[in-house]
Amino acid sequence: MSTVRVKYQTFEFGKTDIHVRMLRDRQQFSDDDNEASDLGISSAQWPLFGVVWPSSEILACVMSEYEVAGKRILEVGCGMALASIVLNHRDMDITATDYHPEVEKYLNINTSLNDDSKIPFIRTGWADTNSGLGKFDLIIGSDLLYESDHINLLADFIQKHANDQCDVIIVDPGRGNHAKFSKKMMTLGYEFHQEKPLDTVKEFFKGQVIYYHR
Repeated sequence: MSTVRVKYQTFEFGKTDIHVRMLRDRQQFSDDDNEASDLGISSAQWPLFGVVWPSSEILACVMSEYEVAGKRILEVGCGMALASIVLNHRDMDITATDYHPEVEKYLNINTSLNDDSKIPFIRTGWADTNSGLGKFDLIIGSDLLYESDHINLLADFIQKHANDQCDVIIVDPGRGNHAKFSKKMMTLGYEFHQEKPLDTVKEFFKGQVIYYHR
């Protein structure tokens, strides 16, 4: 059985510390049962779920203070799910989703590390027609638009799981697809604005936090 090396890191959000067990680097790989390859996940793609990317850290920072009381929240393409862990630590109603078969294992470990309750998780793809997720008041995600084909897939997935009145927050690092995605979201009835994250969060980050509302 192949094994992967991991590391532990603490992320600070104000006076809150969030502890995360993640892959040591993007060179790690373990798919002995071919579970990932059977889903179309290559060896190069396999470790991408297991690191905390700058976009996900920014989303988690936004969620550490965002007013979400009473909202049912969905994180899409959660990866290491730092934003979900932050929201769960705030005792908010968060559900996490990702396509990768290893995500749930790490999510459960990390909620335990932070002495929190288990986060509901569903492994699903954006093209899946029957995930059983239901509808949400707030849908969040980070670094989701890394291929142009994902624009319609993501927008349609959001449409399927958004309540009539819904907010969507996407952190995009600037891969060149967010403008077309925003146009697509406008056809679904959303207004939007975008902001640069606070310099104190990630000084080198060149992307945007995009807020959609319907």
